[in-house]
Amino acid sequence: MDVGLGAVSAAECALEGVQFAREAGLPGAVGVLFGFVVGATLVLRRRWPIAVVLVGIAVTPAAMGFLLSVVALYTLASSEVPRRITATLASMSMSATFVVMYLRTREGAADEPTLVISLSVFVAVALTVPPVLFGLYIGARRRLMESLQERADSLERELSLLADRAEERAEWARTEERTRIAREMHDVVAHRVSLMVVHAAALQAVAAKDPVKAARNAALVGDMGRQALTELREMLGVLRAEAPKPAAVAVAAPAGGFEDGPSLAELEALVGQSRAAGMVVELDVRAAGAGSADPAGAGAGAGAGYPAEVEQTAYRVVQEALTNCHKHAPGARVVVRLAHRDGEVAMQVENGPCDGKAAEPGLPSGGNGLVGMRERVLGLGGVFVSGPTDGGGFKVSAVLPCVSRA
Repeated sequence: MDVGLGAVSAAECALEGVQFAREAGLPGAVGVLFGFVVGATLVLRRRWPIAVVLVGIAVTPAAMGFLLSVVALYTLASSEVPRRITATLASMSMSATFVVMYLRTREGAADEPTLVISLSVFVAVALTVPPVLFGLYIGARRRLMESLQERADSLERELSLLADRAEERAEWARTEERTRIAREMHDVVAHRVSLMVVHAAALQAVAAKDPVKAARNAALVGDMGRQALTELREMLGVLRAEAPKPAAVAVAAPAGGFEDGPSLAELEALVGQSRAAGMVVELDVRAAGAGSADPAGAGAGAGAGYPAEVEQTAYRVVQEALTNCHKHAPGARVVVRLAHRDGEVAMQVENGPCDGKAAEPGLPSGGNGLVGMRERVLGLGGVFVSGPTDGGGFKVSAVLPCVSRA
């Protein structure tokens, strides 16, 4: 297109150069060559629009380059040249066109000066204002399209980043969900299986000496196995029945929901299972505002109205601590303390040193018990501490706020 416009402009200026050479008294070939060179400069309008406009203004007295001037002014107005420069050059071109038009038409209409001036103004405005206005419109439209394209590219990049972050959050949620399910299954099954192993060891030891006690231990092993299978089946059933949830919801509640899990009201039964397995366990419960202990365990569920996740987490901490006592401290005396305070519930499971008489149950340890307890407690904004005691035992302590963070 640029080459075509340049060729047309060169041909126009070459034809007009013949008249210019005749008026200037020059050979016609010189006028044609001059006009051709002047018109061909239109090819450079995109790279040097100011220079092309100046060429058009310079040859205005020679009455050539009308196409050159119109296209050059349009290109100048639509380019990124400052508006003050565009206005200055447009005014110069309009003035030059008016002067040349006035001088050429007044000789033939000397008695009509108003007509000459009006015609000169009309021609000057017609050759200058429309291309400038059209160029300004095209330039503004081009800049608008470029701005919209930049915004679209920016939005596309932002959407891509949001998609990547959403995928990262989804992956994080899946990882958290797998970790939580593994922790829940560990807490549910490990305690029951540990008690089964302890009862099986006791059964093996007394089978020949005390058939009645052996039968009782065998019945306990069966009960523990059935309870473990029942809890495992319930958990797997809930996992299969759960519909897919958004990532933010999936990590908020454990499989099966907190409402379906154990509570502090079942703590006494939990301690009783460990006692039935031969462990010496003392349950010490203190109610809010009470100064005396409740060693019998009555009132373990005091403080009812705690959020379900708080009660379940407290139960699981005590359960896992008792499981660890079965694994690592056979024959040791264990004290389970539970305190209902204003705004929080505290629990502590402390065992003394092993008495050396009880046989090691040989229970495997995956090293996840303390980690799981810490994750549960910290997930609710609580405090968890564990470590050996000065007396050679081990202590697990946790404090949970009674306000749900779900």
